[in-house]
Amino acid sequence: MAQRQFDLDDVERLAADALARANAAPHQAAPVARSTRLAERDGIRSHGLMYVPVYAEHLRCGKVLGDAVPEVSRPRPGVVRVDAAHGFAHAGIDAGWPDFVAAVREQGIAALTLHRSYNCGVLGHHAARLAEDGLLGLCFTNAPASIAPTGGKRPVVGTNPFALAVPDGAGGALLVIDQSASAVAKSEIIMRARQGEAIPPDWALDAAGNPTEDPQAALAGSMRPAGGQKGFGAGLMVEIFAAVLAGANLGLDASPFSGPNGGPPGTGQVFIGIDPSGFSGDAFGPAMTRLADSITSQEGTRLPGARRAINRARIEAEGVTVPQDLLDRIAAA
Repeated sequence: MAQRQFDLDDVERLAADALARANAAPHQAAPVARSTRLAERDGIRSHGLMYVPVYAEHLRCGKVLGDAVPEVSRPRPGVVRVDAAHGFAHAGIDAGWPDFVAAVREQGIAALTLHRSYNCGVLGHHAARLAEDGLLGLCFTNAPASIAPTGGKRPVVGTNPFALAVPDGAGGALLVIDQSASAVAKSEIIMRARQGEAIPPDWALDAAGNPTEDPQAALAGSMRPAGGQKGFGAGLMVEIFAAVLAGANLGLDASPFSGPNGGPPGTGQVFIGIDPSGFSGDAFGPAMTRLADSITSQEGTRLPGARRAINRARIEAEGVTVPQDLLDRIAAA
């Protein structure tokens, strides 16, 4: 298969240009292009350039409004609320971020909520952004229903990731926990469906509730929760924060993040920022270092997020290899 090599600047430009051609205004296209760059940088291909044709399709069919202007309000001192206006979540997050970080520093703890929003890319990147500001970041985002409750067949909650990032005291993240309620991200199944590849039988169920290795049958059925009922419980927790608390659509009512069917998904996000110095003072850093060392001192272990950091160093040096068929899809979009 023909391939081309790109550096990360090229990746960001490629994404921004494709979104602009699909009628995304600069304030909408730029943060999504940056998110695409970060996903490719960390080796998360399922959320990188692969998603650009989907974004373009959704701009053209009206699932995402390319000229949307987010509206920011602050109903309480520790609450920043953003109406993403059915634009990309990234633009809404950027619009509310300055007030959000200011509220965290003023109050010690604050939350940023988004409604009438959309897929926000790699959730861990938003948590890490808080860690880079020296803050503890806890983030939630809901998605269209794709996971049935244990014993059931009808999806109720989405893959519903949550992420936690801890500052390292030097402008970075000591660790980033980023995991979904499902056994695997749905985008991984979509990627294999496009490539005509089978999936492991523990990833998903078909519409009849049976394990399947067919990605198309999986997309018509439901995702398996990670850890059985515990995974469904985690997904339900995220749904309560990112949909119910944020005033966004339940996953039950959200249109799919793939394909042109349905209007804007109207999903939501909640980001909670905490200034550790307001709670444990100078004790936070040493305690976190000791906790992290208790993990990394054991042979064969690594902190959550370490694999992405390893990918980052390699890809920043070597660049990104992009299949020509994906470039063709981006050009066609």
